[in-house]
Amino acid sequence: MSNVNQHLTHNKNVCEKHLNRYVVIQTNDGQYHDGIVESVDEENVYLAVPFCPGDERAFFPYGGYGYGGFYPRRRFYRRGFPLGGLLALSLLPFFI
Repeated sequence: MSNVNQHLTHNKNVCEKHLNRYVVIQTNDGQYHDGIVESVDEENVYLAVPFCPGDERAFFPYGGYGYGGFYPRRRFYRRGFPLGGLLALSLLPFFI
């Protein structure tokens, strides 16, 4: 097995071990992303990434959808990252 395949297999196993956990990942380009590991396939890991504070609601002045003109947005959005681009994965504390 080549080093690339070993790297992908290792990253996939680590991500599968941390399914439904709040983690931070570091990519090969030095960026950090935090979120909940939602799923893993042969090529990607998918995180449920939280919205930034202050971006929880939208206002539709003519009623729109929801209650009283306010439509609550989802609190997380799904974002995929290639397994080959992962440098590190660390657990983060998650408090409710």
